[in-house]
Amino acid sequence: MGDGLYVKGLRAWFGDALVLKGVDLTVAPNAVTAIIGPSGCGKSTFIRCLNRMHETVQGARVAGQVRLNSEDLYASGVDPVQVRRRIGMVFQKPNPFPTMSIFDNVAAGLRLAGIRKKVQLQEEVERALRHAALWDEVKDDLDKSGVSLSGGQQQRLCIARALAVDPQILLMDEPCSALDPIATARIEELIHDLKKELTIAIVTHNMQQAARVSEWTGFFLLGELVEFGVAKEMFTTPHDRRTEDYITGRFG
Repeated sequence: MGDGLYVKGLRAWFGDALVLKGVDLTVAPNAVTAIIGPSGCGKSTFIRCLNRMHETVQGARVAGQVRLNSEDLYASGVDPVQVRRRIGMVFQKPNPFPTMSIFDNVAAGLRLAGIRKKVQLQEEVERALRHAALWDEVKDDLDKSGVSLSGGQQQRLCIARALAVDPQILLMDEPCSALDPIATARIEELIHDLKKELTIAIVTHNMQQAARVSEWTGFFLLGELVEFGVAKEMFTTPHDRRTEDYITGRFG
């Protein structure tokens, strides 16, 4: 069973610029929550606040609460590195470690977590690659470079790398925007399978994708969460005129 993320009064800044203006939102367990909105509306900043990636940017800061179940991830004494292990992230552009083999890409986080035994590493790497629906394609080429794979395979490799350390939550920031339609369909299928065991939040500019993969959708505009609700309802009968304008293509 996955875990929920509960966001309350979340504000975020780059220097003096306020880019998130007090967001309240729940990322429901064992479901996919999609974040949509035009470019520059705060979607990526929001998702990067969920696992404390935002603060890695110089001059960036956060206020408000992000709770994983009942634990406040921004409380003093919480180790951000541990947070990022529990809340994995996949980025827009596939980013395998270029100097590492397929095997070592997946094993990197496991080694950081202190796993050294070869047999255990092999088992965990295979489990993560199977989980990411990539094992059958790469099992005979594990010593090849991660960047030798196709774009879609590289993205699934990055998903396997995130899954290897057994996170509770998986964040995806536009994971298909650099991929062709066939590779995109593979990732969407994978998302559908993964939510049985994980909680997933995905940022996407593709509304058809949000409608296909998510149970819940939040529409962001100019740093505010304009509307949040059941995805099917939001795409058919949005409550806010701005959501309707965006979904019907009047702007964005």
